[in-house]
Amino acid sequence: MVAFNMVPMSCGVRSVNFSLGKGSRDLACQSAERWKSLAKDAGLHNFELQTFRAAFQMVLHKYLPEVGTTSPWLDLSHGLPSAMENGEIPENANEHCPGPSSEAAGKSDACQGCPNQEACATAPKGPDPDLVAIAERMATVKHKILILSGKGGVGKSTFSAQLSFALAAKDFQVGLLDIDICGPSIPKMLGLEGQDIHQSNLGWSPVYVESNLGVMSIGFMLPDPDEAVIWRGPRKNGLIKQFLKDVYWGELDFLVVDAPPGTSDEHISIVQFLQATGIDGAIIVTTPQQVSLIDVRKEISFCKKVGVPVLGVVENMSGLCQSLPDFRFLRMTETGEHTDVTEKVIVYMREKAPEMLDLIAASEVFDSSGGGAAKMCSETGVPFLGKVPLDPQLCKAAEEGKSCFADQKCGVSAPALKIIIEKLMTNYWPNEMSVE
Repeated sequence: MVAFNMVPMSCGVRSVNFSLGKGSRDLACQSAERWKSLAKDAGLHNFELQTFRAAFQMVLHKYLPEVGTTSPWLDLSHGLPSAMENGEIPENANEHCPGPSSEAAGKSDACQGCPNQEACATAPKGPDPDLVAIAERMATVKHKILILSGKGGVGKSTFSAQLSFALAAKDFQVGLLDIDICGPSIPKMLGLEGQDIHQSNLGWSPVYVESNLGVMSIGFMLPDPDEAVIWRGPRKNGLIKQFLKDVYWGELDFLVVDAPPGTSDEHISIVQFLQATGIDGAIIVTTPQQVSLIDVRKEISFCKKVGVPVLGVVENMSGLCQSLPDFRFLRMTETGEHTDVTEKVIVYMREKAPEMLDLIAASEVFDSSGGGAAKMCSETGVPFLGKVPLDPQLCKAAEEGKSCFADQKCGVSAPALKIIIEKLMTNYWPNEMSVE
């Protein structure tokens, strides 16, 4: 058993202590120069601070081979302070810090005596070269739409999948990018479980549902779908960047990006990477109750702060709706047990009141007494796109990886989704409708 501890040092690198059961060994480096020396001894030359993690692994491999370089205890995201990696000013910086990404970083008079001076002086400067590669990839994508939610479990991925199906059915070229790294459900909802990513001389190839609907997700890269993805922010951000710069989508009319719930690393990264290429906006999915709407308000605030337009809010699971014959009817006994009397009820209605078989029954599942998403949109000044009922047939379509528009089974949810999608097309992409 290996115990692993990292203690922050004043220079921004770390003191590392390993307890190997029978004894312990320290690799306490008092300066970046000491790390350079250890890295060179381990076989790594031309050492720069951005290669800290690689150096760290090689040093451990040489000096602590018992640990290895792939140990689950080695969380290399603890290498350099995350603020410096992201170009932000560290908390322990001097008062007039020019910023780690500045050309004067580590060299100006204000840097004298700063514990981060050497780290800043040797860190790479200038714009991220990967952003150029991303811009080139995205140059062939007309419209980019983010699908967001404040809270998990509100049907965001279901909406992303069905929006993509609907756009593809209109003969648009559509890409669906799943950046929910820890909970990738898009492969399941598109019927693509078990598929693999292939690479060509143009880059990674999306997995295609139809010739005009391609999908990319970390779900295609996991050897075991039940294996948890336990990644810190920098590694998630790296994969999102790789998806954007290495996936060859070709000519796309729409790229739908299914993001995880909340306002965390993935959201900041996707906005940062796509900002220069133009983001049409975000569609936010919620359920009617206040416990969800509270977080949606935060999502709207996030969009406003980062400059992403809110195309509108969708109220999903807005009451349970299904045709009366699709219900099961139960009678509760005195002991609290349930007896199924569905067949008797259906026969009775068919004989005595056949017109009732054409009715749709509705029931409120979540409390909407506070006005739901419509009221919240009115208060926050963002468009309200409409309501989608909780339809068991839509849930079944998602489980089977099918479009809810392919047949008449989703009789209550498909029309609601169509109205919302037509509203989006009319309000934001009328030119696309004219050539449809």
